[in-house]
Amino acid sequence: MAASKNDSADTALITGASSGIGEALAKRFAKDGFQLVLVARSADKLHSLAAELSAAHDVKIWVLPADLSLPGAARSLATTCRRKRIAVDVLVNNAGVLEQGAFAGMKAERHQQLIDLNVSGLTAMLAQFVPAMIERGRGRVLNVASIAAFQPVPLLATYAATKAYVLSLTESLAEELKGSGVTITALCPGITDTGMLSSATQANAQLSKLPGFLVAEVDKVAAEGYRACMRGDVIKVPGVMNLAATMAGRATPKWLLRRIAGTVTRSTL
Repeated sequence: MAASKNDSADTALITGASSGIGEALAKRFAKDGFQLVLVARSADKLHSLAAELSAAHDVKIWVLPADLSLPGAARSLATTCRRKRIAVDVLVNNAGVLEQGAFAGMKAERHQQLIDLNVSGLTAMLAQFVPAMIERGRGRVLNVASIAAFQPVPLLATYAATKAYVLSLTESLAEELKGSGVTITALCPGITDTGMLSSATQANAQLSKLPGFLVAEVDKVAAEGYRACMRGDVIKVPGVMNLAATMAGRATPKWLLRRIAGTVTRSTL
């Protein structure tokens, strides 16, 4: 779908747009002339980004702060878009949280927070916006999952499980939506240089020892995700190393994959 710099341009709604991959995706869509709906909890960061992108690319931008982990938040957001006559052509489900640590060492509330945003919030956004795309006969969805979706990840157990849900849901919907004019893509990045990585490094100093070639640049990840979304690819794993690891993981017996994952993660304790 081409986008021109006027009121008839296509509109991309991006959640988690205030930082990291979401911010980088917002910049990429704006560069190609998309109107934007920026969603995140931090209104100040969103307004700052909106001012920057509007000045740089002359695109129309709406800032709609929301906490998508809360029940009814996606419905309220969709209602606001309808009231403002905003037709969402591209939905980018990027909002998500990560928590590292032993499962038993995390509070039950924290596990639930990961599920509420990474699973429930994303599903609610799809339920609110995809039907209208189907009705119009056109649309694109980009769900930001993770390379962790392909394998068990001790010390990231709940996070990895939520991303496995995102990948499975995306693949299922890709088949359901065939012939509808709507495509759906799962972007599955590996370790990426974002604020999420910085927070994880503070919790586990061993992560600071990761070799540079294993940490992807956020702009490159966003660019690959954007292109995959525009092509309608179902799964995109950015980076040759990540893709090779994913393919090897899918070919490895589950019991062996668990053993390898456990050995590697125990060495970071």
